[in-house]
Amino acid sequence: MVYFDNAATSQTPQQVIDVIVDYYTNYNANIHRGVHTLSQEATDKYEQARQTIQRHFNAKYVHEVIFTSGTTHSINLVANGFSALLEKGDEIIVSALEHHSNIVPWQMLCERTGAILKVIPMNQHGELEMDAYDALLSENTKLVFVNHISNALGTINPIKHIIDNAHQIGAAVLIDGAQACPHIKPDLQDLNVDFYVASAHKICGPTGVGILYGKEEWLNKLPPYQGGGEMIAEVTFEKTTYAGLPHKFEAGTPNICGGIAFGAALNYMNAIGFEAIADYENELLDYGTEKLSEIEGLKIYGTSKNKTSVISFNLEGIHPYDVGSILDKLGIAVRTGHHCAQPIMNYFNIPGTVRASFAFYNTKTEIDTLVEGVRKAKMMLS
Repeated sequence: MVYFDNAATSQTPQQVIDVIVDYYTNYNANIHRGVHTLSQEATDKYEQARQTIQRHFNAKYVHEVIFTSGTTHSINLVANGFSALLEKGDEIIVSALEHHSNIVPWQMLCERTGAILKVIPMNQHGELEMDAYDALLSENTKLVFVNHISNALGTINPIKHIIDNAHQIGAAVLIDGAQACPHIKPDLQDLNVDFYVASAHKICGPTGVGILYGKEEWLNKLPPYQGGGEMIAEVTFEKTTYAGLPHKFEAGTPNICGGIAFGAALNYMNAIGFEAIADYENELLDYGTEKLSEIEGLKIYGTSKNKTSVISFNLEGIHPYDVGSILDKLGIAVRTGHHCAQPIMNYFNIPGTVRASFAFYNTKTEIDTLVEGVRKAKMMLS
């Protein structure tokens, strides 16, 4: 099989699988609550993983790293918290390049609070229009949320500009890093971002676990997202007081094994090196773009000069689903459809695209196989 659906989920290396097996084989126990040896060992490994994540992202404090079930959970946690901070007439800003997970929770927030949602427009290259963004910012802007990299087009957004200009008018910023973290090692203190979210399963880790990074000052402002065990300091029927960070946002038994494996996945990728990964993936992107562009009638969507290893394309007059189905029969895994980014597809007036997304374990030979597969699909469907 040729696997080019890495933007949806990455493959899991044996080193991470071994960590998962080791947990369930040797120290499977609940954490933070037990005095017995297994519980203490599991707690130590889980908290060591949190420290690994802190170091990887360069968060200032380890308690600024909140374990969640993934990027969607992380965004909803922040959106729910801002329900207590926004008033009618306040403004929040999203971009036209967002995944539905970074649109719908904020629309729900606006319905609850009366806040106004504004949108940064994009251009034909799949780039955000920064002049328009700057014009949207005002004293009423309370929160800006954009993705670091577009899952549908591969565009790398100018998030430093977005963050700095939002801070000038006192707005907070959340960055959806789900698509960036497999390719880029973000330095959260250098970015000075208020919230950053990511999922392990796109970074060689397991599904069902991710993180919310939040600056300590902001996490202290937000109310708890869920109530239950672990997130409390003291409970009586008259009043409950909440635990400090990070436990305030980690109600219930977490995905213990997932958190530990997340740390192992980051160790694996750092051993390879993110600079080496980026250089090689850019080489794959250039090669794939060149070879696919030689096919007559093939159009690539997302032509920003600053992009990562994602190529979204269509064949003239052929539905992307049909192309993807034939490629599947040929043993080539791609993603077809709107990629949970319908506003982008509406902008281009298309039903969706075929998306080939490359990772550091892919090869140019596999890209050649894709190109031949697309040529065959074109011949069969034309």
